[in-house]
Amino acid sequence: MPYEKIAFVASDSRQARDALLILKDRYENVPAAEADVIVALGGDGFMLNTIHENMGRHIPIYGMNRGSLGFLMNEFLVDKLVERIAKAERSELHALRMLATDIHGNKFEGLAINEVSLLRSTRQAAKIKITVDGRVRMQELNCDGVLVATPAGSTAYNLSAHGPILPIKAGVLALTPISAFRPRRWRGALLPDSAVVRFDILEKEKRPVSAVADMLEVREVDHVEVQIAEDIAVPILFDEGHELDERILMEQFTD
Repeated sequence: MPYEKIAFVASDSRQARDALLILKDRYENVPAAEADVIVALGGDGFMLNTIHENMGRHIPIYGMNRGSLGFLMNEFLVDKLVERIAKAERSELHALRMLATDIHGNKFEGLAINEVSLLRSTRQAAKIKITVDGRVRMQELNCDGVLVATPAGSTAYNLSAHGPILPIKAGVLALTPISAFRPRRWRGALLPDSAVVRFDILEKEKRPVSAVADMLEVREVDHVEVQIAEDIAVPILFDEGHELDERILMEQFTD
């Protein structure tokens, strides 16, 4: 589909700012609130920031890499940008919704495109009870932490924690331990993307745990619930032949 109104946004890096000036000189630029599509210039971190700033608007975002890895980004090219965007493949990403309650009873809600992670806050290992859809699946996980990852996030922190890579259309979430001590051989689980996962922190004052959903961090959590936010879909655009599901598939065949 044609996108007539483009908003260009850029990270604070010199590379991204230089690209912004070039593109604004070549193409018409409108405010993000008036745009049909947003072009984000930077790395994956800036792409996540752009997604969060426009969450709920259902406006397509087309990233161009002016950072390092750029897994969520397209190649930076100045020419024929309008044509590239018009031909781009569209992927709909659903965020994870984190509902966290701290030991003081304060409640926090956060959204995460990649993963929700729980991490120990001191030198002592965390002890966490895991419940899935109301049924206790693990009475005590002794670990550095644990995370729930979406398919889009399965190649990020989840992969570094030795979790599985998930095809974008698999309909599952990855539940992955981070440096599990007991049970020592547990490597995590695959859950249907309809699952509601609850983490209860054991010995919470002696072994405090933080919960993180993208940019939101909650310290000294008592319990955390995680599930897919079905009401929020984020459209991301990728050049033909380089769509997200192909990139994720290829990650399984790279060193």
